[in-house]
Amino acid sequence: MRAGVVTAGTTLMLLAASPAFAVSHDDGDDPGGGLNVAQTLGLFVGIPIALFVIIAGLVIVTDKSRKQQQP
Repeated sequence: MRAGVVTAGTTLMLLAASPAFAVSHDDGDDPGGGLNVAQTLGLFVGIPIALFVIIAGLVIVTDKSRKQQQP
């Protein structure tokens, strides 16, 4: 029963996704211009580092395990 459900679900997903894989050269697709070096570094290096720093900062600021010691 489980194998039948998985097979049917997979088949339906493949049928639904098949238009996404259709190749058409006359639909006006234009990839646009490329990225320069600064844009590429900003997109693939700068943004991930910034997100890491922001998330790490939020974790450190909201950390409840380090409580202030009472004198």
